[in-house]
Amino acid sequence: MVVPEKADQADHRKERGSRGGRPVSHDADLCEQRNTVERRISRIKEWRGPAFRFGKTPESCLAGLHPRGAVLSFRSLRPA
Repeated sequence: MVVPEKADQADHRKERGSRGGRPVSHDADLCEQRNTVERRISRIKEWRGPAFRFGKTPESCLAGLHPRGAVLSFRSLRPA
């Protein structure tokens, strides 16, 4: 499980005792990696260029993603 368990869900499970089921495990490293990937995908999706490509072939979509990836990479190199 990547997403941490909510406190009220944990309390409810503990109230049920042995019928409450197993506690949900949480891997903080995996959660951080998933968050990073989701944010990157969101940044790519903000740019609507690939969505409006007329060819709609895998090559044309990939041709639109390469410049977007380059722009994001260059922006990440900027001093904060």
